Amino acid sequence: MKKRVAELFAGVGGFRVGLDALNSGWQTVYANQWEPGRKNQYAFDCYVRHFGDTSINSNEDINTVDKTKIPDIDLLVGGFPCQDYSVAHSGAKGIEGKKGVLWWDIRDTVDAKRPPFILLENVDRLLSSPGPRQRGRDFGMILFTLNQLGYGVQWRMLNAAEYGFPQRRRRVFIFAYRRDTEYYKTIEATGSLEKAIVERSVYSTALPIMPELSLKKETTLDGYDGIVDFSDNFSFHFENTGIMQDGQVFTGKYLPAYTGHSTTLDEIVLDHVDDEELFIDQKPGRKEKFEYLKGSKREERTAATGFTYFYAEGGMAFPDPLDRPGRTMLTSEHSINRSTHVIQDKETGRLRLLDPIECERMQTFPDNWTAGMPKSARYFMMGNALVCGLVTEIGKGIDTIVADEAELNCHPSDSHVAIEH
Repeated sequence: MKKRVAELFAGVGGFRVGLDALNSGWQTVYANQWEPGRKNQYAFDCYVRHFGDTSINSNEDINTVDKTKIPDIDLLVGGFPCQDYSVAHSGAKGIEGKKGVLWWDIRDTVDAKRPPFILLENVDRLLSSPGPRQRGRDFGMILFTLNQLGYGVQWRMLNAAEYGFPQRRRRVFIFAYRRDTEYYKTIEATGSLEKAIVERSVYSTALPIMPELSLKKETTLDGYDGIVDFSDNFSFHFENTGIMQDGQVFTGKYLPAYTGHSTTLDEIVLDHVDDEELFIDQKPGRKEKFEYLKGSKREERTAATGFTYFYAEGGMAFPDPLDRPGRTMLTSEHSINRSTHVIQDKETGRLRLLDPIECERMQTFPDNWTAGMPKSARYFMMGNALVCGLVTEIGKGIDTIVADEAELNCHPSDSHVAIEH
């Protein structure tokens, strides 16, 4: 069975690396990567270097892409920013989301291509944004629009380190499946949304959880007078896993049941590095700056308005312990920053920053995946990327689901409500 993928917000190709590792026949037929406001498109260039400069690789603003021109697909994947997904009336133009909010480009692609399956990734705070006043509204908007388009949805917040990967990185993975798939019908026949998310979810194949959930709760997406009413009034506390089926939502908090090997920094750190600039004693004062940034503190500060307050924060390990997985890597990795990793070099014992190859290993990319771009860009790309191995593990579940489908039909459907924006 041909299995066609489109990758939006492709970056340096994390989803593709993860799916390719399955060796199960996934074929990428379209990929879009565009970094607005940047002359150098390093991520796109990296993608092309590994996967080929063909007509399927698009380096244009996704807002301007005619979604109907994207090839037919069986799976849509992408990691997109957590933004404000509120909508409002806009006169004669109907309903409109805030400009530049990339969720609507995903929504438009789904509407145009009707893929049977969708896999998306986002930061963990998506489940609670935009904040206390309307907690969960943004994630609710994703569920609301996918429900209108005729999809069921499962989500799980995954900490990569809890499933054997070398980074304590928490990200939400969202899996959606069209209402006419066999899988949707299987979930429907389960009779219990809780049982479905625990026993039959796409994540269950390779990312096991304990059978009992806590903090269980339910809500409905029904009863709202359209998308604007939903945007103005929806609020709900989503837990770290859950399911939406036919507008009904169940969520709960899970604990992982992984019993395999936990990869530590020690296992991915290089035995020898040549880059002298990585060693923090190479420049005067760097060690002291890191000690201050990573240390505990309670100090008086003055705001721009003249208001005086006390700022406090706890200390963190310095250097980073090699017998644990790394912390979440950010795009600011390599800068003099509280979040930057500092380790003890295996060969010399000196304190140093991570090498770009080590950052690639934390995200489970092949070594030197980002070679050829400036070093600062390599760190940025890895801070922006996902753990490819998690995509592979979720992909095992997708493969199982696809194997039970009689056929995969990517076709327009009238089984959803059109949304103007």
